[in-house]
Amino acid sequence: MTRERLERARRVLDVEAHALTAIRDRLDARFTHALDLLLACRGKVVVTGVGKSGIVCRKIAATLASTGTPAFFLHAAEGSHGDVGTLVRGDVLLAVSNSGESEEVLRLLPVARRFGIPLVAISGDPDSTLARQADVALDVSVAVEACPLGLAPTTSTTAAMAVGDALALTLLEERGFSAEDFALLHPGGALGRRLTRVEDLMHRGDAMPLVAEDTPFKDTLVEITSKRLGVTGVLSATGALAGIITDGDLRRVLEHTEDPRRLRARDLMTTSPKTIAGGALAAEAVALMERHAITSLFILGDGSRRPAGVIHLHDLLRAGIV
Repeated sequence: MTRERLERARRVLDVEAHALTAIRDRLDARFTHALDLLLACRGKVVVTGVGKSGIVCRKIAATLASTGTPAFFLHAAEGSHGDVGTLVRGDVLLAVSNSGESEEVLRLLPVARRFGIPLVAISGDPDSTLARQADVALDVSVAVEACPLGLAPTTSTTAAMAVGDALALTLLEERGFSAEDFALLHPGGALGRRLTRVEDLMHRGDAMPLVAEDTPFKDTLVEITSKRLGVTGVLSATGALAGIITDGDLRRVLEHTEDPRRLRARDLMTTSPKTIAGGALAAEAVALMERHAITSLFILGDGSRRPAGVIHLHDLLRAGIV
């Protein structure tokens, strides 16, 4: 029984994989034309469809919107009952229909034409009404559905969604959409945590523990204790980060010095401390701490040795980075 189930599952995946390979090999200048229309869009990409294609449209619209192309989903049936008013000049209509004959989708085309809105079609029938009326039609026809009855939309919906992904991610690259841009659009959840910057979590200003090189031992101890980060930076006369002093440094000094009161911060500090840029990913800070077995990092200002902030492992834990 287990073997039979696995064979059925593999058949489904094989059918869909072969279909995607065939569509990849069919990509031509029409795909480039569709990209040009989407890149030239000064409004929104309105993605429309019904049924299973409508569900695919929701995914395509969400992927476009999250990768730098403003887009939203318009249910074609609702569109013919007033929601088509969301279409305005400057938009692009991206319609998905396997048959290319979905009545609800076709009803939207006269409105798009009236406003001079370009139409990109993703259809399984290149000779369908939708494909013929489109400015550019992308052929996602498949030889067979993965459904053993040949009825449930399976391979066809996978094909349409994959071409939607190809459009969105090619646009992402052509727009120069960066990890920083992605982070702005994904502030929450696991993606947001992965893309959090060090500067978003660091302690700065008065919350940053700092002492001068000639600060007495007692005052250095007070600074470390009061800021509660287990560390302090040590500043040179020019305000540059000359070193750091950790709780461990203090303990080692107390073990080997009879009268630490005579010591100054410069006598206690570790020179050439590990630092990180504020624009670095928080995940990079974690990796650096793990590699050097440390629990804090100072962040330096752009192009200088002046400290702009400090981040502790606990900050990364609270943010869910670790």
